[in-house]
Amino acid sequence: MSASDAKLVANGTPAINVPEPTRSLTQPSNGLHGSPYPNTSSNEPSSLPSLSPQPSPKPLPAPIDIPAAQTILSNGATTFSPGSTTASSVQADMKSKSLDVDDMIQRLLDVGYTGKVSKSLCLKNTEITSICLAARDVFLSQPTLVELSPPVKIVGDVHGQYSDLIRLFEMCGFPPAANYLFLGDYVDRGKQSLETILLLLCYKIKYPENFFLLRGNHECANVTRVYGFYDECKRRCNIKTWKTFIDVFNCLPIAAIVASKIFCVHGGLSPSLHSMEDIKRIQRPTDVPDYGLLNDLLWSDPSDTALDWEENERGVSYCFGKGIINEFLVRYDMDLICRAHMVVEDGYEFWNDRTLVTVFSAPNYCGEFDNYGACMSVSEDLLCAFELLKPLDGAALRKEMTKAKRKRYLPWLSTNALFSPLCQYNEHCYITRDATYLWGLYTDIATRSSIFLWSKQLRSYVGTLYIHGIGAVQFSALSITVAR
Repeated sequence: MSASDAKLVANGTPAINVPEPTRSLTQPSNGLHGSPYPNTSSNEPSSLPSLSPQPSPKPLPAPIDIPAAQTILSNGATTFSPGSTTASSVQADMKSKSLDVDDMIQRLLDVGYTGKVSKSLCLKNTEITSICLAARDVFLSQPTLVELSPPVKIVGDVHGQYSDLIRLFEMCGFPPAANYLFLGDYVDRGKQSLETILLLLCYKIKYPENFFLLRGNHECANVTRVYGFYDECKRRCNIKTWKTFIDVFNCLPIAAIVASKIFCVHGGLSPSLHSMEDIKRIQRPTDVPDYGLLNDLLWSDPSDTALDWEENERGVSYCFGKGIINEFLVRYDMDLICRAHMVVEDGYEFWNDRTLVTVFSAPNYCGEFDNYGACMSVSEDLLCAFELLKPLDGAALRKEMTKAKRKRYLPWLSTNALFSPLCQYNEHCYITRDATYLWGLYTDIATRSSIFLWSKQLRSYVGTLYIHGIGAVQFSALSITVAR
């Protein structure tokens, strides 16, 4: 499939000849999202019955473990079969049991839904250290260049905008309802870099072969000292915690290839890249050097005017033109380069006849840009879809998070009548049995947000076409009717 032939879907609605965004936000001159040195130049809801929630006399049960979904990691993984897991899955499972990752994820999510920034963290320093050590082991157990099989959702820069990260998961599905590939830049700029990176690391530990994090130029000691993460760690934890995170950043994979056709990296290409083996040979842990292959992969940018390799206005690495892009795609028989690293007004922007796309996932970036955030979904047949997050800030963002929190759990249905469909199958919906209750993850039709269903709240699940999965039952229905 050539990139020019790819059918694009915006907000889940099929469209033909989707116009490319024509406006790009310029990089600020004070180093914003640029050089590590400060002054470098550089759908309306559908109508549903009104349901009044009733207070529950007991707290909701804690989420139970969901069986691991089949790996999308093509290299560095063993064959998946029922009752067996890959080496990294076993390792992560051992870590998660001692860490109680589920509890940590729940606490982090509870903080995210408040939409507020607290001086204190919901996790102890010892828990943070344990998360970092476990995640570090998982990263080093997997290749520097990860090869993935679709479907997968690709996410660009997040930059500590924690509430927006929760909004993105609400929109696209919480793990393991979707496979994810993040392109880097998790920290700096935003006010909640700690919660952001901790939630992502917890998901990596819990779903090591379905949730992937690449390194960005901000996952580096020198950059985090200047742009906020160091100060946040010092203020809310301590300097030792910052150093522990840097040790994890130095172990992150550098690039990914999806279905042998889409090259994914944070920044761009490099004149030092002569073979994919060059990336595979990068030894980790490693800091980001001042120049060379690793530096370029994290820092370089495409340019409409560059004829070859030209100086980058960031003061770091290069800009590369259309000829370089075309040569790369022909040499490696690929169709698309997917990168992040640059704020764009519509959340995504194509270059060079749709052979390169920039994905940026932090809406209302730094509170200064009225940009959208985007997530690019790649289907099994390599069709690309973009889901967009509207820019929100302040009271509007807190109101959105409060609304999302209320939608997490459906209220008790107090009638025996059969209701209209309330939930829609998204991608992977699992139902797993425990001694007293069932648990499931679905998408609410009215808000398209991910929600949990519990049998203690809803006495039965009614749907069509059940498929027995690995240690679970998977709903394959397009819609699910909920009845008491």
